[in-house]
This record gives sequence, C-alpha cells and structure tokens, in this order.
Amino acid sequence: QKVKDSMRVLLPVLLNKSHDSYDKIRAILLYIFSTNGTTQENLDKLIQNVQIESDSDMIRNWKYLDVPVISSFVAQQHKYTRRDRSKEETYQLSRWTPVIKDVMEDAIENKLDSKDWPYCSRCPPTWNGSGAV
Repeated sequence: QKVKDSMRVLLPVLLNKSHDSYDKIRAILLYIFSTNGTTQENLDKLIQNVQIESDSDMIRNWKYLDVPVISSFVAQQHKYTRRDRSKEETYQLSRWTPVIKDVMEDAIENKLDSKDWPYCSRCPPTWNGSGAV
C-alpha cells in the first residue's frame, strides 16, 4: 500500500532519541528515494531538526551517483530511453531489467549518444567486432 504522506510517517522515526544517527540517515535517504528528491529547504530542515549536520555529506553526496537528492537536480538529469523488452523471455521471479543492461547493449552496438557518454570511445568504421577497441 502506497504511503500518502511520507513525511508524517518519517518525523516520528527521526525525532525518536533511541535511534542512532545512521538509522536516521537511512530513513531520510529512503524518503528522498521514494519522492525522487526533495527541496533544499526541506533537506536543510530535516538535517537541522535531526541534528546530523556533521553527517549531512552522507546524504548530499548521493547526487554524485545520479540520485536526485535535490528536486532541481531532477530537472537537469537526462533520462535514458529504455528498450522495449515486453516480448523477451523472462524468469518467473524477475520484475524488471536494470538500466545498465540497456546501456551496455547500446555500448556494444555503438549506439550511445556522445553528448551523454563523452568518455565512451567510438569504434572505428572498419571494426568488425572481432576485438576490443
């Protein structure tokens, strides 16, 4: 069942004195992941009220892993177009295909956009797939 007001559920956990700071950081990160980011003001208030200013870099550094911590970062982020895998054979327990599979297949087929992937070298036109480039 989807949580309608996640902040209402989150605050009692964060204000509980029996939880250590790492558990509170995990709770804040789960909130950020579930809402696809939060505002800078909201994040600052959470960090200040929970009194984890010294460990706030653990939360803010997720942006370097392309996790939208701040909502304005979401607007700058490029979404990778997914392949249609509805006709592929899947395992009974598999639910989804990770994005990295699409990226790797596009890299093998030399279809990555050089603007989004500037460090992936383009294969020479005479390459026949027989060796590494």
